[in-house]
Amino acid sequence: MISVVIPTLNAGPRLAETLAALVPGVVEGLIREVVIADAGSTDETRAIADASGARLIEAERGRGVQLRAGCAAAKGPWLLVLHADTRLEPGWIEAVRDLLQAWPDRAGYFRLGFDDAGAAARLWAAGVAARNRLFGLVYGDQGLLLLQALYEEVGGYPDWPLLEDVEIVRRLGRARLRPLAARAVTSAERFRREGWLARTARNWTILARFLAGADPRELARRYEARR
Repeated sequence: MISVVIPTLNAGPRLAETLAALVPGVVEGLIREVVIADAGSTDETRAIADASGARLIEAERGRGVQLRAGCAAAKGPWLLVLHADTRLEPGWIEAVRDLLQAWPDRAGYFRLGFDDAGAAARLWAAGVAARNRLFGLVYGDQGLLLLQALYEEVGGYPDWPLLEDVEIVRRLGRARLRPLAARAVTSAERFRREGWLARTARNWTILARFLAGADPRELARRYEARR
C-alpha cells in the first residue's frame, strides 16, 4: 500500500537504522516497497540498500531531484518520504494507519525528535512543534505521508537542492496537513558540528531569504561556498 521513498548520498552510517525501523511495516503488509533514490554514493549506502531488499534507483544529485525521481518510480498509492537519517519510533504503524483510514485527503507528518538527550535538542524540538502548530511549516526530517494522487495534484517536489520540503508543504497548504501521533528521530550531528544556535540562525536566514523571493539554487550555492 505504501511506497517509502528515501534520498541518499553517502548515508550508510544512518541508513541501516532508518530501514530497520521500517521492517515491522513490511511484515504487517503496510509497506509495499522501499525506493532508495541514490545520487552516486561511494560508501556502504548501496550495499545496505541492496541487503535490505530496497529498490535502488540512480538519480542526479540534489534532494529535490532525487525525491522527484523516487516518487516517480514508486508503485504504491501512498507515499511516505523520509530522510536517510530519520528513524521512526514504535507506534508509527498505528499512526500511519489512522491517517490512511480517517484522513485520506490529508498529508501527515511526524513529531520531531533528535538522537540527543541534551537541553538544546529538547528546546529545538519544542520550537519545531510550535512552528508546526502556528504556521503549518513542516520540514523533511519530520517525514511526509500522502496519497500519490495528492502528491501529483500539487505538482510534486520541485527539483531544488534545498527547501524542496518547504515548497511542497506550501503547495499542500496548512489545512491539508495533519500531525501523526508518533515521533521521527533524526540525527543531531549537523547541529552538534555547527552549534545549535549557529545552525538555527543559518536555517532561518535561508528560509527568510527564500520567502522573500530568493532562488533556492542560488541559496544553495552560497551556502556551499561558505562551508
